[in-house]
Amino acid sequence: MKLQLSDEDAAFREEMHTFFTTQIPQDVRDTVAARRELSKEQIVASVQAMNAAGIAVPNWPVEWGGKDWTPLQRHIWHEEMQLANVPPPLPFNASMVGPVIAAFGSQEIKERFLPKTANLDIWWSQGFSEPDAGSDLASLRTTAVRDGDDYLVNGQKTWTTLGQYGDWIFTLVRTDPSVKKQAGISFLLIDMSSPGVTVRPIELIDGGHEVNEVWFENVRVPAENLVGEENKGWDYAKFLLGNERVGVAPVGSTKRTLSQAKEFARTAGPGGTSLLEDPLVAAQIADLENEILALELTALRVVANSADGKPHPASSVLKLRGTELQQAVTELFVDLAGPLALASGAGDGSDVPDLARVATPNYLNFRKASIYGGSNEVQRQIIAGTILGLRG
Repeated sequence: MKLQLSDEDAAFREEMHTFFTTQIPQDVRDTVAARRELSKEQIVASVQAMNAAGIAVPNWPVEWGGKDWTPLQRHIWHEEMQLANVPPPLPFNASMVGPVIAAFGSQEIKERFLPKTANLDIWWSQGFSEPDAGSDLASLRTTAVRDGDDYLVNGQKTWTTLGQYGDWIFTLVRTDPSVKKQAGISFLLIDMSSPGVTVRPIELIDGGHEVNEVWFENVRVPAENLVGEENKGWDYAKFLLGNERVGVAPVGSTKRTLSQAKEFARTAGPGGTSLLEDPLVAAQIADLENEILALELTALRVVANSADGKPHPASSVLKLRGTELQQAVTELFVDLAGPLALASGAGDGSDVPDLARVATPNYLNFRKASIYGGSNEVQRQIIAGTILGLRG
């Protein structure tokens, strides 16, 4: 499928392609292409290059660095970024806390945080999930008790992605335990260097350190770090989660990864022969290509029907199917690598191809894709109710 663009949008696509392939540091793009983990410094360098060009936070209000783009242009920006092996702006900054501060923060908080958030001078962590408050987030138990001009915060957060790099953490805290659970929550910004904040790593199934648990023990937080009104945090959290779920099915990167798999398959057979000659492999790849094409059409349908700023219900289909296809492509890589997929610990000087070496870690890591951003089970419920009209 080739999207037929207007002359203006075609020129915009070319502008984005040129920028992403020439202005983002090459070592960043090479690391993404090799499907390896980016360093903090690489992520910061990539974001700051985009921010210098004014395109790091196009979804923000224009006065704070956003762009007055159409939904289609935002889609093109996102797709060209992925196709060029460029990591998206850090979502905790660009898609989560930034829009919340811009929409609900005081003028002082906006001026204090938004420029640094856009430029990644502050690395934000997300303090939402807790051991007993994951899918049922409103059951959170981290408390913030007012003490003069401060809050005293106590509790624990978990699955804090890249929290080991965090400078600040935007946190949901319970400020009124006497009302129903959704009504007593506030949205608080906490400096992670504050006394009483402890970050502990959680080792993942692929052996990586991507997520953490964060402990708060009598952490003193200035009351001026409250975003919006006290006990209105649940409303802000719902606003944030709506932004988080936009773009959770990256069509461009899935297309790129499948293209890498095809190229890898050309010489992955015995003695360097092509696995593409195997009819079962060819059929598997063709099926994935067709599924990704259908996903791309769905993405365009969502874009076309989201002009009022509210996601189309089909965005749940996009998230559901998109994450399933992300996982399917990582599984294909493991199949193509065969026994070499077990060599994830091989050193750089080994004879194991790089893409084979990362096949299993990537496969294991992407088991998370059907959970974050609203689990696929939740998305099926949304699809049943809003698209199919089914009621339990």
